[in-house]
Amino acid sequence: MTSTEAKARHAELAAQIRQHDYSYYVLALSPVSDQEYDRLYRELADLETQFPELCTPDSPTQRVGGEPLKAFQQVQHLSPMLSLDNTYSQNEVREFVARVQRIIPNEKLEWTVEPKVDGVAVNLRYDDGILTIGATRGDGTTGDDITANLKTIRSVPMSFQRKDAETQRREELLSDSASLRLYVEVPKIVEIRGEAFMSRERFKKLNAEKVAAGEEPFANARNSTAGSLKQLDPRLVAKRPIDVSFYGVGRVEGEDLPETHHDWLEWLKKAGFKTPEKVWLCQSEEELIAAIEELDALRKNLKYETDGAVIKLNQFSLREKVGYTAKAPRWAMAYKYAAEQAETKLKAITIQVGRTGALTPVAELEPVFLAGSTISRATLHNEDELKRKDIRVGDHVIIEKAGEVIPAVVKVVFEKRTGQETIFHFPKTCPECGSRVSRGESVSDILSEESVSAPSAVQSGENVVWRCTNPDCTAQVRGRITHWCSRGAMDIEGGGEVLVNQLVNRGLVRDVAELYKLKLEEVASLERMAVKSAQNFLDGVEASKSRDLWRLIFGLGILHVGTGVAKSLGRSFATLDDLMQESQQRLEEIEDVGGVIAQSLTEWFSESRNRELIERLRKAGLNSNSSFYQNASALGPFAGKTFVLTGTLPNMTREEAAAKIESLGGKVSSSVSKKTDYVLAGNDAGSKLEKAQKLGLRIIGEDDFVKLCS
Repeated sequence: MTSTEAKARHAELAAQIRQHDYSYYVLALSPVSDQEYDRLYRELADLETQFPELCTPDSPTQRVGGEPLKAFQQVQHLSPMLSLDNTYSQNEVREFVARVQRIIPNEKLEWTVEPKVDGVAVNLRYDDGILTIGATRGDGTTGDDITANLKTIRSVPMSFQRKDAETQRREELLSDSASLRLYVEVPKIVEIRGEAFMSRERFKKLNAEKVAAGEEPFANARNSTAGSLKQLDPRLVAKRPIDVSFYGVGRVEGEDLPETHHDWLEWLKKAGFKTPEKVWLCQSEEELIAAIEELDALRKNLKYETDGAVIKLNQFSLREKVGYTAKAPRWAMAYKYAAEQAETKLKAITIQVGRTGALTPVAELEPVFLAGSTISRATLHNEDELKRKDIRVGDHVIIEKAGEVIPAVVKVVFEKRTGQETIFHFPKTCPECGSRVSRGESVSDILSEESVSAPSAVQSGENVVWRCTNPDCTAQVRGRITHWCSRGAMDIEGGGEVLVNQLVNRGLVRDVAELYKLKLEEVASLERMAVKSAQNFLDGVEASKSRDLWRLIFGLGILHVGTGVAKSLGRSFATLDDLMQESQQRLEEIEDVGGVIAQSLTEWFSESRNRELIERLRKAGLNSNSSFYQNASALGPFAGKTFVLTGTLPNMTREEAAAKIESLGGKVSSSVSKKTDYVLAGNDAGSKLEKAQKLGLRIIGEDDFVKLCS
């Protein structure tokens, strides 16, 4: 076969395989047998072996990548992936419609309603019609590059074609196919958003296969999907039954796209993408409410799990007029359906000890299927909650998934009580280490041998929590190290619960500083570890040394200190030493901190064991400087100033204004307070403007803002 003949045959085979993939994975049709499909695929692969120059990035043979990745690279979305505001109330949906109408009073509004797939958001970038980057949502601005994994999913097009001579030839070639798609004009760059998921049927089959192989089944389809997409080996991902439903658009450059969301979904179909199973186009508020109710009635028959309805303004031009808040579009909302409930029997109550020593009661249940997964455990929150609901061992109880994620016991079915049920008494000693437990003590009280009773609570409501008073409790040690390794903290790849439990149980690690003394042979000797995976983990440990100060602060697991507080501290202090030496009174003045957190910080840093830990981390080479620190003499005219943005600005988006503020050293906050320096208000500003006026804050418009910037 000549090179010219090979090229023609390769194009023919690739077109046929792409069409068969589209028919099977998008349209749910089976135009050819598996044997015929395999024959075409083998012929294509053989051609590429003989003529390597024919193996293009969008070839069907490139769906499964080569060697596993060492780690995921970070990639920035061209357009932010914002979250949606949620509601469980139809009245709030009506208020949402009225609010949008007030912003654009003279416009006729159209709405779309589509199922909210319970999956994992992904962003695909196509350059000249070729898939170049696929990423997770991440923090909305930056996600993990999972291109190799997404390419293994057959419903994800590797490319879509232009209307050129070659496309016309392929259309003629496939003209006898009933599932022939209509090709679309392709933008130079387009971001296409979707939700990765596993169908109910395929997830059930996957779990059946795992059970048959003697393995633990996955808890639910969403977690299984998320975990699969984060596999470093694309060949493993290819074995998982993942699908993607596409619904959104990000940045577009080049060709103009349709003017409405409804037409955009039709455009996606023509381009070869799977779109939501059913979409409603509504002309009025009444039609919108009716669509929500209709979706609720039929969603159990959809192929995938769904926990709500997504409501969007149909016209793209009107979306721009309505605008965005800092976190979400004003023109869209997620209506969440009431959580599913199920009845089962509470067989026992066990106690789980967390990283802060908190003792949490857990209900051990007779397994019951609920909202897509089998539930055998549920949280009981705390002792007071147990007493308030009068929950006893042996009770029949109603459980639900709180936010359809965390199972919780809602109430007791008192009519089914037999008198054989028993009251659960909280232990007086830690079930993990045998140390005494205390309720309501402050951080320093817990660590003090002199403390016998609870003199005061750290915060309102804190005295409902029983805590183990032994900081060396094995459960607390495991929890602290797992937290330190977590992605939100020091982001150490591979440092999950299974590995950490082994490290602690073997006596290899007793605190986070000892992670930095681990040797390769020690980690490789653990169960299910090999030299390569052990080295990957140690590489992650080494990489964590350069993490920013705010991650270190959060990773230390100080009571009440979350990521938001840690970042505020990173903006306020140049080094960890500066933070450790600060007074409680000064800490209370920092935004997002306040009295409770300031007390927790000063008590934690005053403990000698904690200061010794920090010193050992310092000797291990960890960074203790903050790149977030705002030096008033170096960062421009807005250094130390806090802005709040509200309303729609005439000539710039709020994202552009926020970026300008931060580039000049300022901070953008989502809430108005006495500490706010400026409120930048545009058209249709709401409650934030009213609050700013009551507080007598300085309110400026876009013109004033531009002058300040110059």
